[in-house]
Amino acid sequence: MLHQAPAGARDLLPLEVAQKSWINDRLQQVFQNWGYKRIVTSTIQWLDTLMAGGAIKPSTVIPLQNIGEGNLALRPELTASIARAAVTRMQSDTVQRLCYRANVFRNSAEGHHGKQLEFYQAGVELLFAHGLLADAETLLLVANCLKKLGIQEWQLLLGDAGLTKGLLNQFPAHFRGDILKCLANLDRIALENLDLDQDLKTKALQLFDLRGNPEQVLSKISTLDIDDDTQKAVEHLKSLWELVNHSHGSSLPIVLDLSLVQTFDYYTGIVFEVVGFSDSQPRVLGQGGRYDQLLGLYHPQKQNYPGIGFSFNIEDLHSCLLSGVDLPKTTPPSDWLVIPENPQAAKVAFDYAQKLRHSEHIVRVELELQYRSMEQIKTYAHNEGIKYLAWIGVDGVPKIEVI
Repeated sequence: MLHQAPAGARDLLPLEVAQKSWINDRLQQVFQNWGYKRIVTSTIQWLDTLMAGGAIKPSTVIPLQNIGEGNLALRPELTASIARAAVTRMQSDTVQRLCYRANVFRNSAEGHHGKQLEFYQAGVELLFAHGLLADAETLLLVANCLKKLGIQEWQLLLGDAGLTKGLLNQFPAHFRGDILKCLANLDRIALENLDLDQDLKTKALQLFDLRGNPEQVLSKISTLDIDDDTQKAVEHLKSLWELVNHSHGSSLPIVLDLSLVQTFDYYTGIVFEVVGFSDSQPRVLGQGGRYDQLLGLYHPQKQNYPGIGFSFNIEDLHSCLLSGVDLPKTTPPSDWLVIPENPQAAKVAFDYAQKLRHSEHIVRVELELQYRSMEQIKTYAHNEGIKYLAWIGVDGVPKIEVI
């Protein structure tokens, strides 16, 4: 057991680290271009903090030792801890644009049994901002990130938690939870088996058809019997659709999907998933939505503030990009190899290597440590892609050779 990582964990070797850093660096560049500032929250959180929003199933949290003041756990996502930090330590009278890159830890609801436990995410939280413009910024930021990464085939599945719940108001209260669960799991058969009268069952099955072209879906909804609040949500989605397409310059690949709901009471407005395609296989690249009641759970006076955000799944982005040409195929080579010609030249060789490293430009410099033969050294440099060799004698005068 000492010779391998624990079940559910794995090591990342240098090439995979370089590739995932390439992805993360580009995402962070886009985030910063849009005015987002990086925040770092603790990997360890109070269990109550993580559970407060109801977004995380308790069985998926990896608990830690009880320290006497409460239960601790490894964070399974970032939104809860960022929300806590924002309402307790940041100004709430101004919009806060926050971004992150971090690892999260999540157990499978059925127990991991060797399944992956550690994941890597990058994302943003747009806090203390509500309304159409904030929602549009979030969706356009997602599109900008995917363009920067060179993701060619993707769709954004867009729903609205408030709108879907509004559509459920036409059903008896004791059936709404079951219908919502059927929608969330796309389980038409279970819905058909609910003990609803035929008229209500027909209306429930209509909800499965509210997926596709946004204009067409919104047109279908307008024919349904909906209340004023639901109608406002429809108008908001229509305005959002028109705004993001006008701002982007071309139609975003948006599929309006009102079956895109969660079974917990976390999101209050738009919700979305980004789906990419690799070898014709769909992958969920990211997800997010609006949560206007979450921050109030952490506020000392329980005051609510608006928020919206999303996270990208770095592993899935990595898998989607592997077959492309943009992702690095090798780790960056060193620029120089400094070779002391004999043990007496070791000190001056160290000094010369350090001088190179202090250049105005970033320079990668290795020192030859084994006094290998000239042929072995040149073979190594060629195989590693090292361009410059500096042979150092006792006099400290370098003999430069270009490979």
